[in-house]
Amino acid sequence: MLTDRQLLILKVIVDEFVDTAQPIGSRNIAKKDQVGFSPATIRNEMADLEELGFLQKTHSSSGRMPSEKGYRFYVDHLMDPLKLTKDEIKRINKYFSHKMIELERVMESSANILSELTQYMTLVLGPEIFETKLKQVQIVPLNQHSAIAILVTDTGHVEHRSFVIPKGLDQSDLEKTVNILNEKLVGVPLVYLDRMIKKEIRGLIKQYTSDYSQAYQMLEEALLIDLPTNLYVSGKGNMLNQPEFNDIEKIKILFSMMESEERIAPLLKSKEEGTHIFIGRENKIEALNDLSLITSTYTIGEDQVGTIALLGPTRMDYAKAVAMLQLWSKQMSHSLKSWYDEN
Repeated sequence: MLTDRQLLILKVIVDEFVDTAQPIGSRNIAKKDQVGFSPATIRNEMADLEELGFLQKTHSSSGRMPSEKGYRFYVDHLMDPLKLTKDEIKRINKYFSHKMIELERVMESSANILSELTQYMTLVLGPEIFETKLKQVQIVPLNQHSAIAILVTDTGHVEHRSFVIPKGLDQSDLEKTVNILNEKLVGVPLVYLDRMIKKEIRGLIKQYTSDYSQAYQMLEEALLIDLPTNLYVSGKGNMLNQPEFNDIEKIKILFSMMESEERIAPLLKSKEEGTHIFIGRENKIEALNDLSLITSTYTIGEDQVGTIALLGPTRMDYAKAVAMLQLWSKQMSHSLKSWYDEN
């Protein structure tokens, strides 16, 4: 249990570090009007907070900065709710005052405007990506050397994919492969298809077909289905403006991951409504270990249909980010309900 003095010092350090990105020393804290303790007293408390895991020390400075544990405690117990400025509220309300016409444009604009307002990377997961499921797979041979794969979704979307039948793959293996696909993949959301094929289908094909490599090669080619573009990402350049991101290799890995809808979408799909904050290693993906992800769900009526998220350094302005996301998701939910009622 932290003392009141430790709570105050931890809060001041987090608030100051969010603003400056510089390690905070005891003298700087002592100058704050709300503190009223001597630098020596503050140094002792900072040492205790470091020992407890709430602060960490950099090699190049005598000051301290928050650890992941410190940020988590701050977010859960110390963060003051923030009221957006009148201009910020006005801009958000003005955007949603226009009649929604194209759903895709709303998702894309939401990502763009939020990234501009917050200066973080914004991700918007559209309503359909998890609802669209595979309904049926057919493979129709055109001749001895080629065939066409027909993939039907539960929304009625039909995808045709022509491919070459591997030399030496017999009709029996072709039929077994199709049967396995229909048995295991029907009802699976499209976003999970690739993962299911690699983790489960590959083993079954190896078990039940005589020429595993040929059958799997055919499968990979036949099921190159185009996922609906329902993940919108904006503000990648904002990351480059943050002092934490001077490692080009890390940025490359992060940006590459942002191109993978299959990897990002599950992070944004929340089973619970509301706003959630994931700090550093809580994200459980190495590329996000130094980042924080804040997600907020939006609904159509009582149905949760999508997620808006902000991605930035662990040194985020959490209070402002949460306030932005909550207002945006509230307005989007209202507009989406009106749009669906009319259509």
